[in-house]
Amino acid sequence: MEYLFLKRKKTTTDSVRQKTLLYKAAERRWKEVSVGEGEVRKADSDIYKGILYQLEIRLVFLDASLSLRKLSEMLDTNQTYLSNVVNRYFGCNLKELVNTYRVQYAKELLVSGRCTLKDLPESCGFASKSAFYAAFCKVEGMPPLSFRRREGKERTAWKTDEVTS
Repeated sequence: MEYLFLKRKKTTTDSVRQKTLLYKAAERRWKEVSVGEGEVRKADSDIYKGILYQLEIRLVFLDASLSLRKLSEMLDTNQTYLSNVVNRYFGCNLKELVNTYRVQYAKELLVSGRCTLKDLPESCGFASKSAFYAAFCKVEGMPPLSFRRREGKERTAWKTDEVTS
């Protein structure tokens, strides 16, 4: 599953430019994922784009109490429709989708050094350290510390290659 993850800059969360870019990218992605799905409801497309907007722009995955009910209220739809869209077009359930976004965000924080390993679970929207470590290992296949070490080695090797070239 590929995520859009627009390059985040410190801007207002309701940036018109960001929303426009996201919706264009979401429309292209929608055409890819809905191919071969048979009859597709317009509401599914709207819910799909709404999910991406909430996750990509509003960063609602940082809320540890985010639930199917809360997200469906944000999108002004019912839980069944929301769940069906997530399952059908993202290929996972809502918890897996949100945790993947949280782990991607954790990776951004780890690589940039903007957050300590101790504060990472809370900064990424996880309610507990154990849930964070379980999700991180599931998504990345390794714990956060190993990921940070690997990324540090790769960055050092990349910088060394750049200097010697």
